[in-house]
Amino acid sequence: MEQAKAPRFVADAMLGRLARWLRILGFDTWYFREIDDEQLLKLHVETGRVLLTRDSRMVRRRGIGVHVLVRSDGWEDQLQEVTKSLSLVLTQDRLLTRCLLCNRLLEKLSPQEAYGRIPDHVARSTSDFRECASCGKVYWAGTHRRQIKQVLARLDCKQA
Repeated sequence: MEQAKAPRFVADAMLGRLARWLRILGFDTWYFREIDDEQLLKLHVETGRVLLTRDSRMVRRRGIGVHVLVRSDGWEDQLQEVTKSLSLVLTQDRLLTRCLLCNRLLEKLSPQEAYGRIPDHVARSTSDFRECASCGKVYWAGTHRRQIKQVLARLDCKQA
């Protein structure tokens, strides 16, 4: 599944950890800590994003498009629920391509540009950096990649 064809999401305020993990997996996911139901539904309808919600009353409203009523409490179960219900395929090339804070696609950053913005030990051991053009956060490949792969293996998600 190409990045452009992957589903885009808007998640309600009760699904912050799920939204973060969808971003980790490279899915365009809007999340707002504080948003009322009307604003959330308006974003869902106007943008065609898949609505992720824990609110069973919300999904009974008229005009609701593609949505997932997330029933699980824990984020791992929620992630598995969403990936299975939408038959999402997780790909390595999409992994860690979005800013975890603001959802923007990350851009390559040279080691010279990253210097001074990263810890010294990272500068000595890594040369692959990414930056969010919106918030300025710098990302690099670290031990978290292995941990993410362990989570995915545990969740039994479809991977390509």
